[in-house]
Amino acid sequence: MTRSYALLAGMTLALAAAHAGAQSYPAKPIRIAMPFSTGGTDLLTRWLALKLAPSLGQQIVPEPRTGAGGNIAFEAIARAAPDGYALLMAPPPFVINPTLYAKVNYDPLRDFTPVMLCGSIPSLLVSHPSVPAKTLRELIQLARTHPNKLSYASGGIGSTPHLAGELLKSLTKTSIVHVPYKGGTLGLIGAMSGEVDIVFATMSAASASYINEGKMRGLAILDGKRVASVPQVPTSAEAGLPQLLAINWYVLLGPAGMPREIVDRLNSEVGKVMLMPETRERLLAVGGEPTTSTPAQAADFLRSEYTRWGKVIRDAAIRAE
Repeated sequence: MTRSYALLAGMTLALAAAHAGAQSYPAKPIRIAMPFSTGGTDLLTRWLALKLAPSLGQQIVPEPRTGAGGNIAFEAIARAAPDGYALLMAPPPFVINPTLYAKVNYDPLRDFTPVMLCGSIPSLLVSHPSVPAKTLRELIQLARTHPNKLSYASGGIGSTPHLAGELLKSLTKTSIVHVPYKGGTLGLIGAMSGEVDIVFATMSAASASYINEGKMRGLAILDGKRVASVPQVPTSAEAGLPQLLAINWYVLLGPAGMPREIVDRLNSEVGKVMLMPETRERLLAVGGEPTTSTPAQAADFLRSEYTRWGKVIRDAAIRAE
């Protein structure tokens, strides 16, 4: 009996200590790992760090941990202490890589604690003006009539635009040649110069200007809503293929086992930043939008994306180079 009381007392003290730690959180700077140093990951992380620091009363440090397609950052946070001081801003490769690579040292669904789905930037499908197809339906018909004649650019093997192209081919039973470039900007330039016929690209100020100036033809926004900077471009559903969705999303995560009090505090404060008008303006400038979610909703979203893109990768037999 005495030993039972001692065990119970020890558990009570441990819980009290954990609660006290959560109550005083944060007591030192918080680091947010960035697997990529450009694009939406960089933009959103640095903005969040700037606006989150005053409300939490501690410095928020954006920490570039690039390399290996994002795996260096993902694996580092999976191994970090679950105390809320090591976080990760995770883009789609976070759930894509475990299927794309022969081996990764993390599990996206078991090794992390989701905090919030913070924002998204859609992909879009654009073509060179010389391509005779003026709509997505016409492009699909052209691809069916001339197998392997059309080519599409992406930012590289396993990138969201690459998988979007493979998803299009799977949904429409067409054969279109993939031409990977070393980055999304180079892929967009390749399509604009006529090296390739079409490109799946992340929405950006540059892609919007190319479309509005007539240098490229916008065929579809791969999201459920049109983008204000290119209002003439239909969504994939409006263009006749609602399953063709490819969104560059950003989820804030910590290691598995983070105390609930810390997760809730972060979720509340991050949510306030995402709802700021300035946050919306900043993301709208690149065709994106801020979002908020509960931790459970973020977890469900990651599970859905892991399943969806995993199937695309397996069906197309894609492997990282």
